[in-house]
Amino acid sequence: MIGGKLDFSGLLDLSKDLEVLSKAESNNVLRQATRASAAVFRDEARRLAPKRTGKLARNIVVVSQRGHQGEAVAGVHVRSKGKASNRNNAFYWRFVELGTSDMVAIPFIRPAYDGKQEEAARAAFDKANAAIDKVLSK
Repeated sequence: MIGGKLDFSGLLDLSKDLEVLSKAESNNVLRQATRASAAVFRDEARRLAPKRTGKLARNIVVVSQRGHQGEAVAGVHVRSKGKASNRNNAFYWRFVELGTSDMVAIPFIRPAYDGKQEEAARAAFDKANAAIDKVLSK
């Protein structure tokens, strides 16, 4: 599993703006920012994924999870539940990413993460600023 965290506390202006917002508004801003960041990784993983049928790229999605209080969690997930014939099941993504004894690896998740970290952080901060401005302008 690849992990990464964005800490907004170091950005004084942004953290002060988040304190002004109500708890629900603050959580909403953080959720939007983390989803924007994850979308950058998703788009790059889709671009790098092998496209024999398109099923693998189509099943790379952004998911949000409940975090602890004051925390927003979003990530990139490859759907892989259900029967193999299901169009929403790309169970074989692990074999493509890591390879097998009979197949060479064609990594697409790790290179997407490694190559887009700065852009994802920038997208999160931009989205957070825009969401804060929208809430404060009400």
